[in-house]
Amino acid sequence: MADVQSEAPTQPDLMEADEPLLSNLDIFLFSLIAGLVIYWFTFRKKPEPIPEFKKLDMPAPSTRETSFIEKMKKTGRNIVVFYGSQTGTAEEFSNRLSKDAQRYGMKGMAADPEEYDLSELARLSEIENSLAIFCMATYGEGDPTDNAQDFYDWLQEGDADLDGLNFAVFALGNKTYEHYNAMGKYVDKRLEELGGKRVFDLGMGDDDGNLEEDFVSWREQFWPAMCEHFGVEATGEESSIRQYELKVHDDLNMNKVYTGELGRLKSFESQKPPFDSKNPFLAPVTVNRKLNKGGDRHLMHLELDITGSKIRYESGDHVAVYPINDTTIVTKLGDILGVDLDTVISLNNLDEESNKKHPFPCPTTYRTALTHYLDITHPPRTNVLYELAQYATDPKDQENMRKMASSSSEGKALYQSFVLDPSRNILAILEDMPSLKPPADHLCELLPRLQARYYSIASSSKVHPNSIHVCCVVVEYKTSTGRTNKGVATNWLKSKLPTDNGHKATVPMCVRKSQFRLPFKATNPVIMIGPGTGIAPFMGFIQERGWLKEQGKEVGETVLYYGCRHKNEDYLYQEELEEFEKTGVLTKLNVAFSRDQDQKVYVQHLIKNNKEEIWNQVHSQSAHIYICGDARNMARDVQAAFYDIAEELGGMTHAQATDYVKKLMTKGRYSQDVWS
Repeated sequence: MADVQSEAPTQPDLMEADEPLLSNLDIFLFSLIAGLVIYWFTFRKKPEPIPEFKKLDMPAPSTRETSFIEKMKKTGRNIVVFYGSQTGTAEEFSNRLSKDAQRYGMKGMAADPEEYDLSELARLSEIENSLAIFCMATYGEGDPTDNAQDFYDWLQEGDADLDGLNFAVFALGNKTYEHYNAMGKYVDKRLEELGGKRVFDLGMGDDDGNLEEDFVSWREQFWPAMCEHFGVEATGEESSIRQYELKVHDDLNMNKVYTGELGRLKSFESQKPPFDSKNPFLAPVTVNRKLNKGGDRHLMHLELDITGSKIRYESGDHVAVYPINDTTIVTKLGDILGVDLDTVISLNNLDEESNKKHPFPCPTTYRTALTHYLDITHPPRTNVLYELAQYATDPKDQENMRKMASSSSEGKALYQSFVLDPSRNILAILEDMPSLKPPADHLCELLPRLQARYYSIASSSKVHPNSIHVCCVVVEYKTSTGRTNKGVATNWLKSKLPTDNGHKATVPMCVRKSQFRLPFKATNPVIMIGPGTGIAPFMGFIQERGWLKEQGKEVGETVLYYGCRHKNEDYLYQEELEEFEKTGVLTKLNVAFSRDQDQKVYVQHLIKNNKEEIWNQVHSQSAHIYICGDARNMARDVQAAFYDIAEELGGMTHAQATDYVKKLMTKGRYSQDVWS
């Protein structure tokens, strides 16, 4: 009725004070309207009561505690550890810190900031000896992780009063990136500005060095300082603290057992948008071809069909794929652990109040957990070795495993030489330590989750609206122990041929938005620098610039600096790039073949050779610079080349040149999509 009333004429519209008496027509219209209104109230259908949500479809709000303060009070906790995590490492560190609290006479909980109202931080002082710890990873160009975005926005609003809040921050980042640990630094600074009290120095974790070592060193100083700050004594409890308990299912209906993403998603017909990290789309593979003509590597181009998915992407975005582990490694793990991999299990959280009931979807089998949900190929972190040490029957193995988990220089060196340098995964460690026989369920509890892999999209949605292209190199290498290690996702993708035994090969995927964007004005020149598979996003950029030209738009210069080892081996997309140059879509194609001559030539050398042209484009024509590829060496060397050009042709000091490039970054005219 509200809608009907709002549309009815108001009283003054019917008869203004200075108008003549109603005409016959007016009387007729008035009677008609009055009759319709009476009819509506008399005979209209009574609205049906709004049905309650079925409990199976939508849990009642009371089943999930949304206040972390109330949960802490209810369960006697005084420490909360929030994590901003994109790949799972910050979440893993948070879980370790919350478990640590018990060893130091306190009680903690790990929490996802996305699940709680962070304005409640102002109330944390209601709990005696309370502390908030933040493990914050930095993503992209100094951005928060997806699950910490709301927290970051809330901090920026700046109207909270956090007087009485005790806090500490451990930052996770990579110093090869321009905005090293930006999120952790910001949280640490902002919490203090809002009145919080920093009770321990900001921890700086560097994934370019040894992130695990940085965390262990910070943690071992952090807890004694907290004991002193709060006047508590460590319990001395050094034994393993289990977070989950095993339940074996003997007679469960197999339809209720999780069988991994491919099993959960089943088929294209059963999928429903929107598609994201929690609901990936099962995309059919339409093309899988080898890109390189020779050499001992396998570089490939894949095309994923997104027809009917309503997935939208822009040039420069990333595609996330959800791989599975090599079944050979899974089978070997089952053999060495002495477990039937097809046993149906659940790992149930001992903390009944936790939002996280299981470490991975349960009930499931050991085989599914080790294949779909757990990371079994990366070298295990020190906490895994520490927890597993109790199961080694050889005292020397026990001692070494505990030593590797310590912050002593001897322990760090041992972890580096035994685990990291030879890239020993958990299978290799179990093989090389025969006395180590952990229960399969405890190992599954300790191993981190298998994460999605992200690739720069190598296509433009303007040209390929129903297809996402991927360009990557298959990772495979020999270790110092004589083993062959293989990249999880790339080897899995390599096996995804368009038709597999009559069935379409599919890949669970979703799109992650990026800030790596073409300039808003198509007339701005673009300079793209991407050796190897760093060419990927630029294939999309070039396609889009070509499409804009076809639409009759004026497009600025489009210049590419590409590098590979040998022209006749790994010149990726050679035919396409040369055709783009021939048709004028690419204004200039510059290619460095690093190993086709005695003196190695890289993209940064070509940049210096064309310094006058580049300086004119950047300084006079507002060109946008894009860099994609290796962060540790290539991106640094390219940046140094731009410093040199600004110094030489811009007449700047080194400090001024550095500031000049930083300003280009701030303005979005120097963008990087790099990895290490």
